Amino acid sequence: MKTKSIKTNFKFLAIIAFLALTFQSCNNDDDSIELGGPVISEFEYGEGHHGEDEDHDHEEEAYAYKGSDMHLEATITSDVKIASISLSVHTHDVEPGDDEVEWDFEKVFTDEKYLVLNPTFHEHIDIPSNIPAGEYHVELVVTDEDGKSTEVEGHVDIMEPITISEPSVDTTVTRGDDFHAEFMINAVKGIHNVSVDVHAHGLTVAEGEVEWDFEKEFEDKYHEKTEVEFHEHIDVPATAPAGEYHIIFTVKDEDGNTQKYETHIDVTKEGAITKA
Repeated sequence: MKTKSIKTNFKFLAIIAFLALTFQSCNNDDDSIELGGPVISEFEYGEGHHGEDEDHDHEEEAYAYKGSDMHLEATITSDVKIASISLSVHTHDVEPGDDEVEWDFEKVFTDEKYLVLNPTFHEHIDIPSNIPAGEYHVELVVTDEDGKSTEVEGHVDIMEPITISEPSVDTTVTRGDDFHAEFMINAVKGIHNVSVDVHAHGLTVAEGEVEWDFEKEFEDKYHEKTEVEFHEHIDVPATAPAGEYHIIFTVKDEDGNTQKYETHIDVTKEGAITKA
């Protein structure tokens, strides 16, 4: 009888142990199928930037141009359907200059093509031409239908599409002579033309003098070039009133973007005056 009781107790304990193991196994299975949030990989934005992948093991400096658009792309992996994708571009350290405005871009994408499993995010956003150049912060937030979110971020350098450097312009010129002007131009979209405007305000026109305003567009030597030296000599009439003149050089690219360089020149009285 004692042996039978021991066997009965052993069977009972074995059943309890089996049930406990089964319960624990179920719990482990529950843990193993718990769904995580979205995974964002290969996030690319602007030019010159590549996400970390097998071909690019480090991030390169990202850049984009004012007045153009910025390319953005990311691979999204998700266990449940995506509910929304939010994009933000902003800056805290760049102050607007004259004729510039602050720019903060925010948009929530709920396009049908994104509200699926494992979508690829691909957008191009317009960059205004009147914002300050500098470093901007980019944030991408993906939220799934379970309310779980994942965020990635980076920085992009928004640059001028046209730059003028190394200017050399005469500061004085004798009327009846010419003045020299040169500078380097870089225009990623190609140069359309370079215009020069020379004018003065409030100068007294004496007898034998004629008010002088100079405006001319230079195109032949510069059109469609992306990097070139502007080098011209501009004649000053012998009848021009002496005094200070304002000079504005304006470079226009093929997309309509412009960049200006401004300076002054003194026209002196020395030299012959041709009478009208």
